Amino acid sequence: QQRVAIARSLINDPYFILADEPTGNLDSHTTAEILALFEELNNKGKTIIMVTHEDDVAGHAKRVVRLRDGLLQSDIVNKERILLNRAAMLA
Repeated sequence: QQRVAIARSLINDPYFILADEPTGNLDSHTTAEILALFEELNNKGKTIIMVTHEDDVAGHAKRVVRLRDGLLQSDIVNKERILLNRAAMLA
């Protein structure tokens, strides 16, 4: 169901994608597929704004913003992810 929703969201070639728990209730294989798709889209210039409660899923992001009770708790840039993206673009 999540894959169908993602496919539908890409039909109009949006500038950014809002994904609310896109890996919720998915097995680990399908989660990896969804994250790989988001990474590919991001490498092609799409901005992905994703809500997740899973730290391992958030670890795939270039930037992780954490909110608690509507207040900003942290805003962390994942430098490793940015460096990997730059290396992929140069390859």
